[in-house]
Formats: sequence, C-alpha cells, structure tokens
Amino acid sequence: MMRSMFAGVTGLRNHQIKMDVIGNNIANVNTVGYKKSRVTFQEALAQTMRGASAPQNARGGTNPLQVGLGMAIGAIETIHSPSSLETTGNMTDLAIEGDGFFVVTDGQERYYTRAGNFGFDEEGNFVNTSTGYKVMGWQNAQSKTPQNISTINIKKGMMMQAKATSKISFSKNLNAADPENTSYVIPFKVYDSLGNLHNLTITFTKTNTPNTWDFAINVDPNNNINVPNNTGQLQFNENGILNSNNSYQLEITGISGVSEITLDFSSVTQYARETTVDLSYQDGYAAGTLLGIAIDSSGTITGIFDNGINQELAQIALCNFDNPSGLMKAGKNMFRESANSGVPQIGLPGTGGRGSISPGSLEMSNVDLAEEFTQMIITQRGFQANSRIITASDEMLQDLVNLKR
Repeated sequence: MMRSMFAGVTGLRNHQIKMDVIGNNIANVNTVGYKKSRVTFQEALAQTMRGASAPQNARGGTNPLQVGLGMAIGAIETIHSPSSLETTGNMTDLAIEGDGFFVVTDGQERYYTRAGNFGFDEEGNFVNTSTGYKVMGWQNAQSKTPQNISTINIKKGMMMQAKATSKISFSKNLNAADPENTSYVIPFKVYDSLGNLHNLTITFTKTNTPNTWDFAINVDPNNNINVPNNTGQLQFNENGILNSNNSYQLEITGISGVSEITLDFSSVTQYARETTVDLSYQDGYAAGTLLGIAIDSSGTITGIFDNGINQELAQIALCNFDNPSGLMKAGKNMFRESANSGVPQIGLPGTGGRGSISPGSLEMSNVDLAEEFTQMIITQRGFQANSRIITASDEMLQDLVNLKR
C-alpha cells in the first residue's frame, strides 16, 4: 500500500520539476539567445518479489515478479536548435547562423553564449552589453590561433599611422599606332612616412625602335626631392605584352622614410587603340582617424578611417563543442564548459563546422509557446493523476483502519 503512495510522491515531485522547467522556458520566450530545456522521465528502481526461473524438464519457466517504485528525472537537457533572427540595424549586434558560440570572459573565466548583444564600452573594449563580459578574438597583429585568443579593444577616434609609398602600379594601354616622339604625361603622388604628399609626373615617349617606349620621372620643382636615375624603357613583344623586365626600382632622396619605390608596369599593354595608361595603385597613405567600423560574416572588424583607408582591426572568434548539450548553464545567457561537453574548439567563423556571423541581427529564443503550453497541459494532468494515486491509497488505508471497528 505504501509503495503506491511513495510512487505517487515521486510522480508529484518530478512533474513539479518538469513544470518548473516549462515555466522557465515560457519566462524566457523573448530572451536573446536563450536555449530551451527539456525534461525526460525514467522509471525508478523496481522491487523484485520473485526472480525468474528457467524451464526445467516438463515445467516451463516463469518471469520475474517486480513492482515499480515510482519514477525519476532521467535528464534535463538543453536543446541547442537554431532560432529565428531579428534585424536590429545595430552593427555591433551579432547573430550566429549555424553552430557555435561567442567566447566572452569576466577576467577570471571564459563563458560561451549565443546572445550577441555587443557594443563598445568607454575604454574601447568590445563587450556583452548586458553583463560587461569582454568578447574574445584576435587583434589584427595577432596570429589567429586558439592559443592567442584575447579580448578585443578598439578605441574611438584611434589613429592610423601614415605609410610611406613603396610600390606604384600603372595599367591600361599605350597606343601602338602613335608616331615617333609622341608623349603622354601622367601625374601621380607619393606619400612620405609622415603622411605628406609629393607630386611627381611620369612621361611616356614613343621611340624610333619598334614596340619601345621611354619613360622619365619628373618632380615638382617646389618639392625638395630628387630622383637621381629617373629614366627607363618599356619594350613590348609582338603581342603587345611587356617583356620580362616589367618593374623598375626608383631611387628617391629628400623624402622622409622613402628611399626606393618599385614601379610596376606589368599591367600596361601596347595595342593599336587609344592611349589610356594611368596610375592604378600606390600603397602609401596619410595618417587617419577612425570614423567607424564594419563587421562582416567572417567576424572581421574593419576600421573605416577618414584618410579613405579601410583596415582590419580585429577578428571575432567562435567556439564549438563536440557535445553542446553537455554545457552547463551559468546564468545571464552564458554557458560554461563541463566534463561532458568536450573541450572548446576555437577558430574562425565559417571554418571547422562553425557558423557564420550575421551583423545587425540578434538570435531570439528557441522556445515554441505552442509546444510549451501542450507540455504544460500534459504535465498538469500527470500531476493530477499522481495526486489521485495518493488520495486513493489514503482512502484504502482508511478502509483498512476502519476494519478494526
């Protein structure tokens, strides 16, 4: 008699736990990055009243005689199914499309989260705006290995150092039909190591030798710079393509931080069509101030500077686990590693089974209200049925007590 009451008690207790889990899921229906939990039940131990026996001669075998002792919680699992994305328009709001977690730290311990409500604090740290935990990845100068992961810091108004010009490229066409001594003057600029601009010109002149052009570099007389060896020659083959000698080293004096510039003519052609030769590339630039940032699907944070240069500043890391359901919830939409989750596999978004990043979006909760309400009704009925077991057992005990009268 008492077994049925104790079985009913286990049913009440564990259905209440399931209702607690359902209630928590419903409470977090609008929580960013929340992953719902699911309760599964299992049978508790059974009391063996008689063991099984094997067949013997003319007598058949018998099955064991057992009475169950109620039920227990088999597992409370976190369901890491993906959820819908909400567009926020805030560039630092990030969602993961696919598997993986953002890696954040409180300075003592690492945590893993799908909640990408990020932003920059006063000191330029890239943080989770709800907790202040710092987002981890790689600064631009770091090699992108799991061992080198660190917090990301990008200060507002940071300066980009000027870069002296070291390479200049020309492209497009010189007219093969031009007569001898035809000249074209192309102006171009170079930067010194302080970011100052210097004006130069290059003059292409058709020679009397077939498929051959001379060039000469001239400087602005107002600049205190000098080009000692300022001439060279371009020789094209019968197909209008430059012969193997398609680059020259230009020595320059009088410019801070610049001593030699490579002139690349490999993209210049000579066909019987209009001359369009022009400067196509030079790698120097002035100093710049950070205006803003952009984040792409690979998690690269690119700085936009007022000198017209975009430069990679940092890289956001993602992390995967062999068994995400083994992670332990740490509150605040965070998870921590456990003995059954496997070790964190940190790497670049879009690699190693890790998903890509959707900037300007947040992943919503994966709670399905219809499913939760259905489970709530089932759980409520299960609770009522178990309470009825206790009531019926109590009535039977009362009848037993009344037999004495």
